[in-house]
Amino acid sequence: MRHTIIDASQFELTEKVVAIKRVTKVVKGGRNFRFTALVVVGDGNGHVGAGLGKAAEIPEAIRKGKEDATKNLVSVALDENNSITHDFLGKFGSSTVLLKKAPEGTGVIAGGPARSVCELAGIKNIRTKSLGSNNKQNVVLATIAGLSHLKTPEEVARNRGKSIDEVMA
Repeated sequence: MRHTIIDASQFELTEKVVAIKRVTKVVKGGRNFRFTALVVVGDGNGHVGAGLGKAAEIPEAIRKGKEDATKNLVSVALDENNSITHDFLGKFGSSTVLLKKAPEGTGVIAGGPARSVCELAGIKNIRTKSLGSNNKQNVVLATIAGLSHLKTPEEVARNRGKSIDEVMA
């Protein structure tokens, strides 16, 4: 995964809770309940991140998840019609998410966890398919891993030492 530190204070971030899990621990006096919240944050303009928060109360878990997500923001390369620049497979654990470029007017065609990530990243036209494990946490992280590895045609041309026209042909 390509890690670029992004200062979250310069973005107007929106958050979305993807999953809340209740975890029970049986102890001598009864049961202890704790909550885990999977939160995705994004600015709707090419920056998105996911985080996990754990606490005894749900609101506190969500707050911690949001904090964690803002620390893990990644940049997404978008093209002129608010889609991704090329097709890519994002992998995390046993989850694989296929990200396909889509023309204007397609909309976001994605399952729950991947849809949250795409919408908060500001992607308006994309097709995705979740392959392998459908664990929500791994699907979210696989989607973010795939989006963070996307490259613009300019980046590819610079890396290959060619002009953009040669790369696009």
